[in-house]
Amino acid sequence: MAGIKDLDILLSNIEPILDERDFVFCSFPSLDWEQISELAPIGIFHEKEGITLIIDQEDAVNRNIDYQSVYKLITLNVHSSLDAVGLTAAFSTKLAEKNISANVVAAYYHDHIFVPRGKAEQALSAILELQK
Repeated sequence: MAGIKDLDILLSNIEPILDERDFVFCSFPSLDWEQISELAPIGIFHEKEGITLIIDQEDAVNRNIDYQSVYKLITLNVHSSLDAVGLTAAFSTKLAEKNISANVVAAYYHDHIFVPRGKAEQALSAILELQK
């Protein structure tokens, strides 16, 4: 099934879901696939400065891995197309109006928004405003 491209349809079906886990972004100069697998990241990105992993905060604490901030994950449960225009702008603008930072990961089926843990409920409410 192809993802939805129409912004009005996306917004009316946005269905944000707040994950109960706490996540952190960690950076490593290099890791091999076995080390990455042991950390079970929810997200991986290779940058010229190193490898960024998004992992469960509890795992970071247990392994003495440094991180700066703790985030909650809001997943938009609508199947958005990677070619859709305006969805990221819509929710990032809404969150910016509420002074909430957003770290966005667009995957094949859904958009995933990492927001500061202390503002997660406020962020969820703000995104729900888009559905009305």
